[in-house]
Amino acid sequence: MYAKAKVGGFLHLSIGEEATIVGSVRALRDADYLVSTYRSHGHALARGTHPDRVMAELFGRATGTSHGRGGSMHMFDGERRFMGGYGIVGGNLPLGAGFALASDYLGTDDVTLCVFGDGATNQGTFGETLNLAALWKLPIVFMVTNNQFGMGTALERHSAQTDLHRRGEGFGVPGMRCDGMDVLDTHAVIGEALRRAREDRCPVLVEAETYRFRGHSMADPEEYRSKEQVAEWRERDPIVGWAARLVEEDVMSEDDVARSDAEQVERIDHGVTFADSSAFPPPESLYDHIYVIGDQVRRPWWSVDERGEGVHRGEDEKDMAGRLGARAAGHEEVSGDASSAPEGAS
Repeated sequence: MYAKAKVGGFLHLSIGEEATIVGSVRALRDADYLVSTYRSHGHALARGTHPDRVMAELFGRATGTSHGRGGSMHMFDGERRFMGGYGIVGGNLPLGAGFALASDYLGTDDVTLCVFGDGATNQGTFGETLNLAALWKLPIVFMVTNNQFGMGTALERHSAQTDLHRRGEGFGVPGMRCDGMDVLDTHAVIGEALRRAREDRCPVLVEAETYRFRGHSMADPEEYRSKEQVAEWRERDPIVGWAARLVEEDVMSEDDVARSDAEQVERIDHGVTFADSSAFPPPESLYDHIYVIGDQVRRPWWSVDERGEGVHRGEDEKDMAGRLGARAAGHEEVSGDASSAPEGAS
């Protein structure tokens, strides 16, 4: 759908990281908070957001999770305490600490799971947030999704300490590591980290070792890694491996797996149909969901094209200009014809 220009902006896929996402999110309680990055479609789905709404948000439609205003990079579902995806690398860490601080302030046992990539561990927000979380004993689990590349830069080229779960030790944040290609191992390790944060009131840093099978985004030519490396990691595909394990342990048959795959394809196709038939947010809703205290912020003149007939889409300007031109021409014709003027008119 992105290739067909149905999805606007950037698109960051999580293909290959499914076990990291599902294993961690399913370890949460319903009342726990989840904060993600711009690679957040899977987090929304795993948290329980309906696939139709996720697809509609990708399409920028009013029926999406953020009413079409967030798009691919900003999924959000407050009802399920999925507090959104964020586009700034490392920018979600202080926000995650804020949710944990709220839980501590209110005296609840809700824990926050804050997810970020390996590249964010070199942002200043990483050290600042871990320091405060440890100082204030906040109930938060920091989960670094180590997919081996910070955008196009290999881990060993951007981090002197490549054991990322140890990066919090200097701030007083203990670390753990899980196999991010194994959903059960991820679930178990994150579950233990959440328990420690909840009961001991302390932050924990978890490193999930995984790999993205596609580029950083759809615009990534992937010139920084070899096809052989990608193929090697694909041998550990978490979906294929999980299905094989279920068959091996007689939980599902091969036919069950094939049937499940077909059901999911149908579910996704339904989401595409739903999204494509949904309306875009109307232009007059431009100022909805905006919070302003007082009248110190006025509507700027450049925010609305006032040359035409009220608020309208930019792509409609050409047709509207034609109608206005025809109307103006008709007015000139009437005003220029003296015989049609009312009696006594000058």
